[in-house]
Amino acid sequence: MENQIEQIFNTIEQEYGNRIQKGARHYLEVNLAAQARKMGLTGLDDRYKSACAIIPLKDPQHGMKVRIDGRTFVNYAEYDSGMAVPGYLAKLSGRKYQTFVPNDSMICNFC
Repeated sequence: MENQIEQIFNTIEQEYGNRIQKGARHYLEVNLAAQARKMGLTGLDDRYKSACAIIPLKDPQHGMKVRIDGRTFVNYAEYDSGMAVPGYLAKLSGRKYQTFVPNDSMICNFC
């Protein structure tokens, strides 16, 4: 299982790497179950259906935006790339991480 979650995280970082900026207020959510399906990984829908990776964005994206209280991201972990994930998944992956410190208010971009 740890290998699969690591594969998902690596793919997300590769896909969004040039758009990530640590500490940014604007962000995208990437659903981990949807990403796993896109990658052809099976049997992960129930486990990750509500889990999302947070991608802090260099620039706001076109489309709808919603302001979110930063406290929503309590117990999230941040990787060196800037991507943040729920803490329990960070522990599963076995990667080095630090506590994610979001802005007081964050802006979710829906593209």
